[in-house]
Amino acid sequence: MPDVFTALADPTRRWILERLHREGPHSVTELAAPLAMTRQAVSKHLGVLEGAGLLEREPRGRERLIRARREPLDEVTAWVEACSAAWDERLRRLEAYLDDDSEEEGSHV
Repeated sequence: MPDVFTALADPTRRWILERLHREGPHSVTELAAPLAMTRQAVSKHLGVLEGAGLLEREPRGRERLIRARREPLDEVTAWVEACSAAWDERLRRLEAYLDDDSEEEGSHV
């Protein structure tokens, strides 16, 4: 999962991934067209995304179409939700502790 976070840390890679999720598979040439960088630079970004498991390449004629993979993002989402639930539980226990403590102080007055 650390590779996924590294891949998503770059705004260009996030843009590429969002485009692929929104529009479906594209060639490197199609992905590079609206970007102010070389095709080789785009290929480097795609390599990082592919290394993190976020992309797969599918041969289509002379080119290879690049398709986004959802599974690594599902794993990240599950991890974030589990962390969030753990923090929610900790905060709930802290709140209950503080409520109990303030009730005890009120009974001594």
